[in-house]
Amino acid sequence: MRVLIIEDEKKAAAYLQKGFAENGFTADTAASGDDGLHLARTENYDLIILDIMLPGRDGWEVLEELRKEGSEVPVIYLSARDAVHDRVRGLELGADDYLVKPFAFSELLARARTILRRGPSRQPERLRADDLEMDLVGHKARREGRPIDLTAKEFILLSLLLRRKGEVLSRTLIAEQVWGINFDSDTNIVDVAIRRLRRKVDDPFERKLIHTVRGAGYVLEAK
Repeated sequence: MRVLIIEDEKKAAAYLQKGFAENGFTADTAASGDDGLHLARTENYDLIILDIMLPGRDGWEVLEELRKEGSEVPVIYLSARDAVHDRVRGLELGADDYLVKPFAFSELLARARTILRRGPSRQPERLRADDLEMDLVGHKARREGRPIDLTAKEFILLSLLLRRKGEVLSRTLIAEQVWGINFDSDTNIVDVAIRRLRRKVDDPFERKLIHTVRGAGYVLEAK
């Protein structure tokens, strides 16, 4: 799942990005309303975390523009403005929630997951292929009932492969979805990550699930 964090305070944005990444999300950041609106228009996000006081367009304008254009992406306002009329305004503009700073990240994460579960494009809580199973909420992976110890990036990578099992995913697509970057074709970051993931997911087991499609990318499927 991809999250866009529109926040001009660098430390706050880095804190949020790290927190979401550690919990299985790919998180992009934007430091102004204009940049955030551009990303929201040109990329596909499952959730937007939106500050109000921003350079350029403020958070009110960003959400208003998105809703006018028909975007239904869930939005959580995260702001130091705690007046009742501010909260009401945010909800009336089409925000799905409003959380006042300072906040506990655990609460923000819980609210984000609740919104994603109840939305029209509800995300599955468990993914499965053959004897491999992932619990996205509990952040656990098992194969043949045995736990697999994954890093945060490995968890995101494996969940991407599982969500789109049977589909060949290019290295560029994987890099964009897992690392949130466009990368040079000579970079081997994806190949290295796949090798490490195979050591944990495939090497200890007879049946192999992660396959290389020469010249195209990678696919997860039971053969």
